Amino acid sequence: MGSDAGRDDEGPAHRVSVSAFGIGKWQVTNGEYDTFLHSSPAAPRPPHRDDPGFHHADQPVVAVSWFDAVRYCQWLGEVTGRPFRLPTEAEWECAARGGVEGALHPWGDDPRSRPDHHARWIGGPEKRATGAPNGFGVYDMCENVHEWCSDWYSAGYYAASPEQNPPGPETGSRRASRGGSWRHQIKVSRCAARSSIPPELRYADYGFRVACG
Repeated sequence: MGSDAGRDDEGPAHRVSVSAFGIGKWQVTNGEYDTFLHSSPAAPRPPHRDDPGFHHADQPVVAVSWFDAVRYCQWLGEVTGRPFRLPTEAEWECAARGGVEGALHPWGDDPRSRPDHHARWIGGPEKRATGAPNGFGVYDMCENVHEWCSDWYSAGYYAASPEQNPPGPETGSRRASRGGSWRHQIKVSRCAARSSIPPELRYADYGFRVACG
């Protein structure tokens, strides 16, 4: 996990073991999130839900806060009887790598995830699973939208994190997130790249995927 050749908060690279877990094949979509909204009248409707470029049912839901994402996971657990939650940073990076350790991206070291990379993600995220999955059968890792993780964020956490199932710091002011963003000049992140924002914020390039186990 991590990298010694990236930003300071990505190091040191270190060995991590995570217990078996499941993770969503794609980022939670507008259509999936709409089902939650219909069942939860008090939940706020994402501010960009009906905007052109963001409204298709198969696009990832965006502009949800960390708290919104957690509420969705709790609701999904209630209706399915399974313990859904947000993934930890360690689980997310494990899933992103797709069983290939050492590569910069899920597909290798080339930063371009698609042949027509320069023409993609214009004005919003793409629909789910438009590209090939990684080695674990997971789509859109490191691209499309940033994804909330369960951890509090700390730039120096890797120097002290446990080897088994690291949960992140006990407290903080920002929640960790992973993955690339349609809005950025560099739209595809490396597997080890980290990001974070305060948990109450709702940005048009922030979404999430669920985990369980």
